[in-house]
Amino acid sequence: MKTKKRLSLLLAAALTMTTALTGCGGSQQTTSSAAPAPASSTPAASGAAGFSADATIGVALPWLGTQNWKEADEMFRAQLEAAGFKAIVQHADNKVPQQQQQIESMIQNGAKVIVVGPVDGSQLGAVLEEAKAAGISVIGYDRLIENTTGIDGVVQFGSIKTGELQGQALLDGLAAQKGKGPYNIELFGGGPADPNAPNFFKGAMKVLQPKIDDGTLVVVSGQTDFTQCATMDWDNSKAQSRMDSLLSGFYSNKEIDGVLSPNDGIARAIITASEQAGQKIPVVSGLDAENESVEWIWSGKQYSTVAKPTDVLVGKTIEIIKSLQAGKGMPAPDSTVNNGKKDVGVYELAPIVVTKENAKEVFAKDPGRLALLK
Repeated sequence: MKTKKRLSLLLAAALTMTTALTGCGGSQQTTSSAAPAPASSTPAASGAAGFSADATIGVALPWLGTQNWKEADEMFRAQLEAAGFKAIVQHADNKVPQQQQQIESMIQNGAKVIVVGPVDGSQLGAVLEEAKAAGISVIGYDRLIENTTGIDGVVQFGSIKTGELQGQALLDGLAAQKGKGPYNIELFGGGPADPNAPNFFKGAMKVLQPKIDDGTLVVVSGQTDFTQCATMDWDNSKAQSRMDSLLSGFYSNKEIDGVLSPNDGIARAIITASEQAGQKIPVVSGLDAENESVEWIWSGKQYSTVAKPTDVLVGKTIEIIKSLQAGKGMPAPDSTVNNGKKDVGVYELAPIVVTKENAKEVFAKDPGRLALLK
């Protein structure tokens, strides 16, 4: 009987503990040693009460491997500090575990807002839900964060629209530089872990697929699915290797007229491979208005890029942070997108195509890039 009574007491204690853990969100596995958020810090009220004007703000960037991410690193540090905040700005060298650990550290260091440009938009759910449970506002930067409720909004340039601009620029460049079609082309996509990459490709194909269907464009390799065209990790060397293989395998006796490129680094790799293969330089699209590509556009080597000014993206993000600090909550978004777990507010900015013809106009207020046009 004593044994049965002891067992009953143990079961009752276990049930009480389980109930308590469930009430505190204890079913989520985390490695945090931070104290649990107070009961008043509910996800719905994230940032609604405001916070100190000198609060800590975390910024988790994926890497510094392209010019736009380097600019973001510099601008967030300077502009957050100028606004009076304590800034923790880190990059994860394109490694998901490293970014998870960095966000965990920002939570433990008392960040009131964490801005996240994800390495992989589908791999941060647990740590961001931990942040949300602690009353921290989470803002996606440039890339959507998927399959988690732990995000309050995302600031980005329209990814489908960006792809549409890239596709149309390719068509315009072919008409301007390659005479009458049909045109031989190939298609490149970005890194599949980046949720923007398939959207860029999808947007471009909305423009290009009708021209493929009517024979104006001929994808000689037949590789037209994103999975066939994606470039792992946005790696320029991998893109150049694929371009080498395409040219040797399908263009030994053909001229390639154009290539859809998802960004400027890959565009330059495509052009380099074409030159090394003895091809005339094809019409190539791009993205990010990197300095070297701006120079190549001005000299005629690269046809176009799409500008997504980093200062505008960072500025909009800091505007939202200031709204949260003042207790006004998240501003009304321009649209919403479902990330697999919730409808996320999108603060959408407008990208713009840059060619030699409009470069001076586009960069009129960008002294650094304007100086390259000579």
